[in-house]
Amino acid sequence: MRRFVLLVCLMCMLPVTAALADGRIAFSFPDIHGKVHTQSEYRGKWVVVNYWATSCSACLKEIPELVAFHKRHQDRDVVLLGVDFEDIPLPWLKDFMDSVSMKYTVLRSDTSPETPFGTLMVLPTTFIVSPTGELVARQVGAVTAANLDTYINRQTEAGQANTPATGINTKIR
Repeated sequence: MRRFVLLVCLMCMLPVTAALADGRIAFSFPDIHGKVHTQSEYRGKWVVVNYWATSCSACLKEIPELVAFHKRHQDRDVVLLGVDFEDIPLPWLKDFMDSVSMKYTVLRSDTSPETPFGTLMVLPTTFIVSPTGELVARQVGAVTAANLDTYINRQTEAGQANTPATGINTKIR
């Protein structure tokens, strides 16, 4: 039984490991206005990708932190992309975004757990992509603006903006 559990855990890690081994991340998602966003348009900037849903209580608690982070970084060094991971009508999503002052870009995705960043197990999950387009960190569970700032500043100061995460569970702390 222990071997079976270990095998299942290892299989769950493969997609993220493959994404790290491949180097650069490639994605293409439409936003709420129909414009398609790709990783290549953000080269040279840090990209924070946050998977969330309106029905996720931890996601709802995290949104004010992401709004604050976005206000500090918009039009500068970091792009924040929220990926709505649910199937709800677009007018509902737009109304929700207005009600919580979400001014950062929100992308739409299907609800497949396989993402360009690896397998999604829990919401919220946040990924950080370096300015060179490489996946460098993943946080399962809520993040704070301070967590994101600290991680990105530490990586930038250490000159490690191009260094992928050394492990699947590299946390944004």
